Amino acid sequence: MDLEERIELILKSPTEEVITKEELKELLETNNHPVAYDGFEPSGIAHVGTGLMRAIKLRDMVDAGCKFKLVIADWFGWINNKMGGDLETIQQAGKYLVEVWSSLGVDMNKVEIVWSSDLVTNKEYWKKVLEVAKLTTTKRIMRCCTVMGRKEGDMVYTSQLFYPVMQAADPFELRVDICQLGMDQRHATILSREIAGKLGFKKPVCVHHHLLSGLLGPQRMGSDQSGIQPEDFKMSKSKPETCVFVHDSPKEIKGKLNKAFCPEKEVNGNPVLELCKYIIFREREVFKIERPEKFGGNLEFENYESLEKDFREGKIHPLDLKNGVSEELIKLLEPVRNHFEKNKKARDLLGIVQQARVTR
Repeated sequence: MDLEERIELILKSPTEEVITKEELKELLETNNHPVAYDGFEPSGIAHVGTGLMRAIKLRDMVDAGCKFKLVIADWFGWINNKMGGDLETIQQAGKYLVEVWSSLGVDMNKVEIVWSSDLVTNKEYWKKVLEVAKLTTTKRIMRCCTVMGRKEGDMVYTSQLFYPVMQAADPFELRVDICQLGMDQRHATILSREIAGKLGFKKPVCVHHHLLSGLLGPQRMGSDQSGIQPEDFKMSKSKPETCVFVHDSPKEIKGKLNKAFCPEKEVNGNPVLELCKYIIFREREVFKIERPEKFGGNLEFENYESLEKDFREGKIHPLDLKNGVSEELIKLLEPVRNHFEKNKKARDLLGIVQQARVTR
């Protein structure tokens, strides 16, 4: 695979931002196998963003030649009081996530799993954490609280201040070349870049991917859209009505899509179209919408742009789009359902996570 093909894979949707493209090109020109990482705070059942879309981008990075490190951020979930703040349950949820990604086609032999609970046993790691803290003001760390899915007013415990500092230190401890995380983690990745040189490390390239919007749309999720950030109305497992979970039954998927925000001819902020753009057209060469002949018959689209154009022009009714998306998601998530039905280890882990108390 040549350089341009590797760059194209990394830039491919759902990638939304690269800091910087010039640095990415220079990195790939000099390194056939750069190290990339993403970190996940185990906190409950996976939805199509953390499960399916994450699997798609993981495959891109591995195919582009990256050595990928997946950090199961169990200590971060513990600090953030996820799953009732029970570390053992959080760790079981981390093992469950690995099963999800494996069932969605991620070759786990090509991905290195790293546990935060292992990193923290190394005193050199804590030295890096303190070095980051010495170079960062409290005010800056408070601004970074969005990486925890929280606002400044939610930061009431001293332990929460450790979270962004530890995350900013992770790329240095892991010796990564690329931070490949969601847009909501931008504050921490930019902090890593800004202080890397001061600590004698090469600043990582940041590749941020899109966050799927919640199914109900910003207004129905309690936002007036004034001064909001993408993470304010993203798909969130703590708001089940906003998500398609990877374990949802076909009936549940159809029910959720049927209630989804999808105004006629409205493209901006349309979560149903987002599912097409960031998932379906990444997994399918052709997207088919079935409809009765009296309503014009079946439609087929080979790219997202043509689908969006026809929807904007009113050539596709929202209900037809929802039905088509539902059918595709049902098919795409079938491997997950099969894996967790047939594999006892995966099934037991799912049971533990389902029974656990989910907390924000």
